[in-house]
Amino acid sequence: MHALTLTGLGPDDEATAVASANLDTHADDMLRHLDRRRLADVTLVGHSYAGMVISAVADLVAGRISRLVHLDAFVPRDGESWWSSTNEYFRNPAAAGAAHTGYSIRPPDGGDPRRRPHPLASFLQTIRLTDKATQVPCREFVYCSGWEDRTPLAGLRARLLADPGWLVHELPTGHDAMHEAPQAVAALLLGEGAVGISRPVLPVGR
Repeated sequence: MHALTLTGLGPDDEATAVASANLDTHADDMLRHLDRRRLADVTLVGHSYAGMVISAVADLVAGRISRLVHLDAFVPRDGESWWSSTNEYFRNPAAAGAAHTGYSIRPPDGGDPRRRPHPLASFLQTIRLTDKATQVPCREFVYCSGWEDRTPLAGLRARLLADPGWLVHELPTGHDAMHEAPQAVAALLLGEGAVGISRPVLPVGR
């Protein structure tokens, strides 16, 4: 397992790194890591915004990726951004959180003390995609159903349920499933038992 800290999110990152980091920067972070470690047959897991990042990477190096897991994460289409894909419940506090610096979004009070201000540009930049990510053999979406009054992902769940190229799971947790149900998330990622599968996956193109 390789856990990456993306540019601008490290505890020692300078303000210039935070100000300049965008979605392309974060995709490049992952690509460099794959190249340095000479990794192939990779499972990429992205939570929340990181679904944008793994989508960008998979589109660029689909042949090196065997599985994509979007853990309550965005699955963008070409030309979309985090900002265009989320809802007002998140856009409004994001705008307020960026008011101090103009380039980074202050995390809300409480929660994990390791959270860092998030580069605003990474939320605003639109993604550029072809259809190459459809070549990834296994693409999975995990929908967390325990916060349906606020989630921006309900429409995405409906879209992916109608797409035979996706396997859709459901967990009855809030957005941070890895904290609320770590064993269930681990079992899903390790393939030790599907959790709340909504529809079986079918080969792409059938």
